[in-house]
Amino acid sequence: MSSQGVAIAPPEGKLGVLIPGMGAVATTFVAGTEAVRRGLAQPIGSLTQMGTVRLGKRTDGRSPAIKEFVPLARLDDLVFASWDLFPDNAYEAALKAGVLERPHLDAVKDFLQELRPMPAVFEHKFVKNLSGKNVKKGKTKMDLAAQLMDDITTFKKNNGLNRMVMVWCASTETFLRPSAVHQSLVAFEKGLKSNSPEVAPSMIYAYAALKSGVPFANGAPNLTVDVPALHNLALKQELPVCGKDFKTGQTLMKTILAPGLKARLLGLRGWFSTSILGNRNGEVLDDPGSFRTKEESKLSALEYILQPDLYPDLYRDLYHKVRINYYPPRGDNKEGWDNLDIFGWLGYPMQIKIDFLCRDSILAAPIVLDLVLFLDLAQRTPELARRGIQEWLSFYFKSPMTAPGLYPEHDLFIQLMKLKNTLRHLRGEELITHLGLEYYD
Repeated sequence: MSSQGVAIAPPEGKLGVLIPGMGAVATTFVAGTEAVRRGLAQPIGSLTQMGTVRLGKRTDGRSPAIKEFVPLARLDDLVFASWDLFPDNAYEAALKAGVLERPHLDAVKDFLQELRPMPAVFEHKFVKNLSGKNVKKGKTKMDLAAQLMDDITTFKKNNGLNRMVMVWCASTETFLRPSAVHQSLVAFEKGLKSNSPEVAPSMIYAYAALKSGVPFANGAPNLTVDVPALHNLALKQELPVCGKDFKTGQTLMKTILAPGLKARLLGLRGWFSTSILGNRNGEVLDDPGSFRTKEESKLSALEYILQPDLYPDLYRDLYHKVRINYYPPRGDNKEGWDNLDIFGWLGYPMQIKIDFLCRDSILAAPIVLDLVLFLDLAQRTPELARRGIQEWLSFYFKSPMTAPGLYPEHDLFIQLMKLKNTLRHLRGEELITHLGLEYYD
């Protein structure tokens, strides 16, 4: 051991999980977690539940489970609450989402029927292809934030919770650039009171969470908490935040393949991506404004991974195109097609074709679980909580949040190394460099 590690409060009592959006991702996460708790399924895809972390030398044979290495909350201690603009309980919402098959849902039906969403904060102009009646009303956006804070307080009291986290699982909002109202907490709160059109519903949730002492993770590509006003609020409250946009289908493939191409110094002339999906997410992204928000998130990864400024002969002229198509018959079973035009020795061209028939919410659900547990670990760890942005959780996001002026790391394997080294650091273990020369002395 290199040190004694850092102070981490134990995960005592119950952990509340607050979820804006009771759609495909949220219901798959909640139903799956309950199935795992009842011993009916395995938490496949969850690093916190099935992952290990190597400690010391390869010859030491020390690779404990992550959930035994760091003090994570137990699945049995999770208590769920949600907001949604549709009043369906979690069982009804899961049936409509069409991700999990009826036998899996019926096995936890009693649990899911008890989870009814609270009225949501919703503004139609930010998600134009959805409308529902289970929404809050208020004269100002500050009134709506106050109602959310009341919901949070009531949920904590009624369930005897010790701690809470909030994970945004709702829809992609229309594209929004940072403006004056986002630059300081004073300006932001003034914007809440004056109903600023630049304050999106997701920002109201993030504000309410942080003001209530609750960490926040953004699972959509929305601007949300990634503005100075809410950065500063997180720092002031010493609360962890992270985001944005769960890394699931095509972007997961890009952050696996692109590092490999760069490692072998293979050139890339073009990468064309198109996908078809038919769930609520696909319907939302059929709106050009919401699609642009998603497009910005999906396009950024390749540039940061390939570093065309450092490798101009290989990647400077890369043409990168992304398309998403709403196709109702496909439901949640998204299909992503990718065509890569690459070149190698002496410039000879080659191609890679990918047809990824993925289940978007099946890939997202374990991400939500890990973020819940790791965010809770961070809020119990002052060294992490006081930093606000948790870049070590970049592994889970398409557009990872970073300190202002710092470019994000998109390489999946570097992200995983960052995450595991953070855990090693917390427990006072040596960081793994993979140098390995000592084995040959």
